[in-house]
Order: sequence, then C-alpha cells, then structure tokens
Amino acid sequence: MTDARTLPLTLDTISFAQARTLPGLFDRRCERTPQAPAYRQFQAPGGWATFTWGNMRAKVDRWKGALAREALQPGERVAIMLRNSVEWVCYDQAAQSLGLVVVPLYPTDNPGNIAYILGDCGARMLLVGDIAQWRMLESLRAIFPQLQRVVCVGPAQPAQGETTLRQLDAWLGEAPGEVRAFEAAPDALATIVYTSGTTGKPKGVMLSHRNILSNVEAVLQRVAGYVEDVYLSFLPLSHTLERTVGYYLPVMTGSTVAFARSVPELPEDLLAIRPTMLVSVPRIYERIYTKLQHQLEEKGAPARALFQLAEKVGWHRFEASQHRSDAPSAVEALMWPVLRHLVAEKLYARLGGRLRIAVSGGAPVSARLMHCFIGLGLPILQGYGLTEASPIVSANTLEDNVPSSVGTPIPGVQVRLGDRDELQVYGPNVMMGYWNDEQKTRDTIDAGGWLHTGDIGRIDESGHVFIAGRIKEILVTSTGEKVPPSDLELAISEDPLFDQVMVLGEGRPFLSAIAVLNPEEWPVFAKHLEVAPTEAALHEPRIKAAVLERMVARLADFPSYARVRDVWLTLEPWSTDNGLITPTMKLRRKQLEQRFAPAIESIYTPHVQPA
Repeated sequence: MTDARTLPLTLDTISFAQARTLPGLFDRRCERTPQAPAYRQFQAPGGWATFTWGNMRAKVDRWKGALAREALQPGERVAIMLRNSVEWVCYDQAAQSLGLVVVPLYPTDNPGNIAYILGDCGARMLLVGDIAQWRMLESLRAIFPQLQRVVCVGPAQPAQGETTLRQLDAWLGEAPGEVRAFEAAPDALATIVYTSGTTGKPKGVMLSHRNILSNVEAVLQRVAGYVEDVYLSFLPLSHTLERTVGYYLPVMTGSTVAFARSVPELPEDLLAIRPTMLVSVPRIYERIYTKLQHQLEEKGAPARALFQLAEKVGWHRFEASQHRSDAPSAVEALMWPVLRHLVAEKLYARLGGRLRIAVSGGAPVSARLMHCFIGLGLPILQGYGLTEASPIVSANTLEDNVPSSVGTPIPGVQVRLGDRDELQVYGPNVMMGYWNDEQKTRDTIDAGGWLHTGDIGRIDESGHVFIAGRIKEILVTSTGEKVPPSDLELAISEDPLFDQVMVLGEGRPFLSAIAVLNPEEWPVFAKHLEVAPTEAALHEPRIKAAVLERMVARLADFPSYARVRDVWLTLEPWSTDNGLITPTMKLRRKQLEQRFAPAIESIYTPHVQPA
C-alpha cells in the first residue's frame, strides 16, 4: 500500500499577497492548475466523480450569472444551509465574487435558531439541500422578512403562486444574467459566522478576507500542505475549522478535497478516498477509540496485552523522536516492526493507509486517547482556536508535538494571560467584531486590539499553550473548591459505557453527574449485573452504585473533592433537535439543567441541612 509519509511532495502555495481576497484565491488557483483535481463527490449511481479546477471555474461562473440576476448589492447577506458539497463551494465562491457576505448555517440546527440568524443578519437569499428544510422554516417567515429567494438543490415543486422558492437546476438554467465586475478589498467583510450559542442567542462573528487568508497562510507556515494531499471533508463547512483548514487551505495549496457522504458512511469513505489529511473534532476520534476498546474486549486478554505492548513501545518511540526520552532499547527496536505489522498498521489501514496528518480541534482530546493513537503511529496534532480568531490560534507540529498542549501560537499571532489567567489573542486573524452588537464587541476586544477568549490558559517556558477550561464554566462548590467540569466529563467519557456526560456542583456540597448511556454498552452492562436493560433499571440503587464505581475509577487522578458522588442516568441522547447541545456538540448547560431540574433536586435535596 502506498504510504504518503514516504512519497515526494510538491509545494505550489498561493500567497495572501497574490490572492488578496477569497475569490481572488480561487481565481489564482483555477488559472494556475486548471487540469488538476480539485474536488471529489459521490454521485449515485456512478460513484465518485472528480472535478478539476477548470471544471469548478465553469460551474462557479454559471452560479455567478444566476446570482447576478437576483440584483443583490455588495455587502448584502446570503445564507447557505447545505451539507458539504461542490454546490456549497460554487455558491460561496459565486457570492464572494459579487461582494456578497456569506452566512453559513448548520443543517442540523433547530428551526428557531436558524430563523433568528436569518432575521438578525437580514439574509436576502437562502440555499437549502432539500425542500423539507425550507418547509420547516416557512412558518417562521415573520422573523426574517428580508428573505426574497430560496433555492433548493434537491427536488422542489413550488406551490401555485409561490415566487420565493426555486429548484436549483431551473434557477441555474435561465438565460445568463449580466455579471458585474466587483473586487472587494482585503479588509472587507467576507462572512458572518454565528457561534453556537451555549448561552443566549447566537452571536454573528464578522470575518474579513484578511482575517481568513492570513490565518490560512500562517497555518501553512507551521504545517506544510502539498499538491498531493487529499482531504476527506466531513465536519460541516458551517464550522469555521473545516471551512478554513478543510476548504480554503486546500485551495491555497492546490490539494484535493473529497466530500464524505455522511458520518455513518465515514469508515467506507476513508477506505475509498484514502486521505492524507484529516480534520476533525475529538468526537470522531473518540468513536474510533471506543470501537477499538470494544473489539479488544471481545478478542480477550492476549489481544489486549499485544495492543497495550504496541501502544507502550510506540509511545516510547514517539517520546524519543521528540527528544523527551532516551532512545528505544535494542529489544524495543526489534519488537516494533512486528508490533507495527500486527497492531499499528491495522489501525492505520482503517483510516485509508495514507494518512500524513490528523488534526483535532474544537475541544480537548483526552490524554488516554492521544497516548493510544500516537503510540500506534497515528500522526495526530491538537490545536486551539475559536471562530472569533478565524479560527486557528495555536497548533502542534509533527516535529514539536506536546499532546497535552494545544501547541504554540502560529506565526503572526500573539497570546498572553490576563485576569483570572484568561487567554488573550492578538493578530490579523482577530475578527472585525460581532454583527449588530457593538457593546459585545467592546467587551470581547479591548482597546489594544486583544481578543478576550474566555478560556483559562497556561503558557509554559517553551511557549506551549494549555487550556484549562472556560472561565464561566468553572464550578465552585459550596465548600469553595473550584472544579473544571469539562476535564471530568472528558475523563468519564473515555469509558465506552457513557455517550454523554454533564458534571454538576455549582454552589452544591459535592459533585454529581447526568449521564447518557451508550445504547450498545448498556445491555451488556445490565446483563453483567443480572438485571433487565430497561429504563426503570437505570434508577435502581445497585445500578447507580455500579455506574458510580466506573466513574470514580476514571477520576482517580483528580483531587478527592473532584469526584462524582451521585448520578442520574438516561438513555435519551442530547441533540440539536431537543436543544440540549449545539451544532458543534458543545453542552448547553443551562438548558440541560432546566431539562433535568427535578432529577438534580432529587440528588441534592436529601443533603440540604435544615434551617
């Protein structure tokens, strides 16, 4: 099997100075390598279709003509609620080239949030994937009265007299409109990206062409990208990490992007596409890790022992390569080729067998998972960023990888610690501000131009950044102890029994948790305890005690006051549909506390001291 780690690689990077704007970047790429593959997309029944940069330019020109007929003015907002696809790219590039401001929406977000965003930004046009998405929003039209056009990629038959809705092919197929020439300035507003809104309404982050392109260029100075690289795009393009690193960056480097069909089909797509670059959030790596652990349990003790040995030897090799430990012993050197063949290469093959770099961002990755994957040779790099920073602030590299950190700041970006050890960021990637919210902008970007992230940080003597949690999410118990709940939740979630966890304890005498059990692991766990895997069984004292025992085991490395002492169990997953998580998989803590208020009171009421 061809290994991308040993292939000759070609640099063909377009600089920010050459591009100036996002559509300028796309134009330079299409001019430079018109015959090279740009995108791959699955098209039934023919399978994977390839589009060159020349193909893409012709498509974008057609979309530009259709958009021009809408007679929108530069600076007006156009929204997109579509899965990752060639159509997403065409709409984005056509809109940007006309000076329009693109507003991405999560297809999985709830209708209320989407309607609010459409109204807040004053969107004039919306591109959707299927008619059901529009019908879901149609009853909320009063919230976004400025919308004049909806285009549906899938089949759509407008009702009698309906003038707003058009099907994509019909919309594109009309006589070409006159396309006006427009060239935006690098500092002009390019996009408004609404943050997930774990509390309150989503905030519209305004990003300029300079914000995004300077960020891409800086990332490439830290981690090189090549013409031969192939990306598998599955994080939503409405997620700024995917849009910057998994979309604009490959345009800058001339790499190929394949759009995954869906997350459930990801294992098949990995084998079909065989990517060299993978951009993900921790949840995907956690799923792979959980499946690995489940399979090892089924295979028995010998397989687990072999796996653990491969991980141990591989980790020692990694630490030696980073100059943090002695070189592997002669015995380890002899063992590694065999362990790599029997264990490590099997994991590598599942990911396509060509992976050069796996990027993880958006949330912290557990130390146990990083130890496992890096030990088995998966080149996983953790970084840190936020939408307000376009989004990358810091990142590890293959040559300087401290897995417990989020790396060092990328070129041109400065970081410092403010009050309460808040991480603050300064650089060309810092947003223009929040749309329609000058006060919130002033609260977030100080007079000196420093972005206040709200994250608690630590910077070591080598410049590596460590994130300890959100300032607003730190729990302070009634005994005065301060606990970062996300660290505990991450540790508990390493156990495959738990799908989702929220730790509680603000103003309370001890910590507790609400946990969603894995639907596959729960019957196995129940059988072991000789009970039927019913909803009622979740609240039996014996079950709760056994679950707590497993939680406590995962929290053994934390201080004694940071141990969970009670738990409420459920099988109902938290989703965007029920409003309990954001589209980026972050917990909506306030909503969760409201949803489980009776359960929380049942945990703490017995411990309230009488007046």
